[in-house]
Amino acid sequence: MTGLDSWYSFMKSHDHEALWDLLHPDAVFESPVVHSSQRGRDITFKYLASAEKVLGGPGFSYVGEWTSADGAVLEFKTMIDGIEINGVDIIGFDAEGRITHFKVMVRPLKAINMLHRLMAEQLAAQS
Repeated sequence: MTGLDSWYSFMKSHDHEALWDLLHPDAVFESPVVHSSQRGRDITFKYLASAEKVLGGPGFSYVGEWTSADGAVLEFKTMIDGIEINGVDIIGFDAEGRITHFKVMVRPLKAINMLHRLMAEQLAAQS
């Protein structure tokens, strides 16, 4: 199973233990609303687990995929509170298939503002 296969499996199962195992200890997460990169497995796990809860509902789907030898760009769409959200996950993997880098980009601005609020609530709930 490749790292990308493991990511898709996590998105279907919502198994947070599998997510933890998928992350490299030095993973880096880049958010569309936080200026600085978040470094390390702990914080990357917290952001990705929160994002999965906020975005990963029944309306979430990946609608495009572009891959390279060590990464993928996955285009997604979903609808939350009547706002259509479109974005991409840019994921880098190491030789063992673990996520080393995860960047999220989202549009439109209305969606970014809503996600900023929802993610802040979800992250606070995890603390």
